Amino acid sequence: MAKYECNHHMESFLKELPKCEHHLHLEGTLEPNLLFPLAERNGIQLPSNFPSNVEELNKRYTQFKDLQDFLDYYYIGCNVLIKEEDFFDLAWAYFQKAHKDGTWHSEVFFDPQSHTERDIPIEVVVKGFQKACDKAERELGLTSRLIMCLLRHLPSENGLETIESAKTFIKDGTITALGLDSAEKPFPPQLFEDCYSKVKQINSNIQLTAHAGEEGGADYVVTSLDLLKVTRIDHGVNSIQDAALMERLAKDQTMLTVCPLSNVKLQVVKDVSELPLNKFLDANVPFSLNSDDPAYFGGYILDNYITVHTRFGWSLETWCRVARNGVNGSWISQERKDEINQAIEKVHDKHKSLLN
Repeated sequence: MAKYECNHHMESFLKELPKCEHHLHLEGTLEPNLLFPLAERNGIQLPSNFPSNVEELNKRYTQFKDLQDFLDYYYIGCNVLIKEEDFFDLAWAYFQKAHKDGTWHSEVFFDPQSHTERDIPIEVVVKGFQKACDKAERELGLTSRLIMCLLRHLPSENGLETIESAKTFIKDGTITALGLDSAEKPFPPQLFEDCYSKVKQINSNIQLTAHAGEEGGADYVVTSLDLLKVTRIDHGVNSIQDAALMERLAKDQTMLTVCPLSNVKLQVVKDVSELPLNKFLDANVPFSLNSDDPAYFGGYILDNYITVHTRFGWSLETWCRVARNGVNGSWISQERKDEINQAIEKVHDKHKSLLN
């Protein structure tokens, strides 16, 4: 389905282009070559019908029928994460890959309920992930933020309990934002209005986002904005269905965190070329490109950038605009934004001179 070549020069540019990732589930980076060693380390018995080795599991990951089929495997994978060192190992493996792909800043999701439901204390989860975040900044220069997501297939009462258990981390800013993930249908955003209100009561400065407009229609996006008071939308590709919503997203510069390869794997679209990315650009609706659950969907952030280029053939200038939108939509200081934006300009100027 590729329409455009991603030659050596363009691939080099895309790799060097400073990136910010905003839609990445740490549990979704659990590669089979880490899953099996962790299962053995922790004495976890995997289901009898689960693939028995790395090769078989990688093959199964290419055959998801839909979102629920993927989630079934995703939650089985979570079961091998037990100790603080497991969560550290998982996140550190991701940060190393992200750094190689040219990522300067990552705002990463984690699902505490996937672990607390198994009697893993939330402190174990957060401390393991935070140690990896600290190491990434110290050794790789890669800054990060932790976003705690609630699982929408669980009752909102469970979400309220999870927020209460994370109160210390929310208050001190270790948890930067609250998100909402798992299957959108039949769990509309309004079910979690009380959770979003509660987290704001604990820390009025906490950021808010939610998965909406992937399975659900544009109305899920509108409800997330109106009732949950989010300032970012995760996925959001179905926003294109509503002209008034598109105007609102452009006016408020509300960023969509689009996940191209994920959208294909979960059959939101048949091919990346069907995503309304050019329409978003034309309408001045900001979006970033992200890898979602790359261990399961076969591509980290650079893979997504390269695939998008083969479908849309954007110029260096357009790519820099997308990268800058990602920077400007990040929850970081203006100083850090300026630093990354300056690096984007340097990469642009270097590669423009190479192409001339």
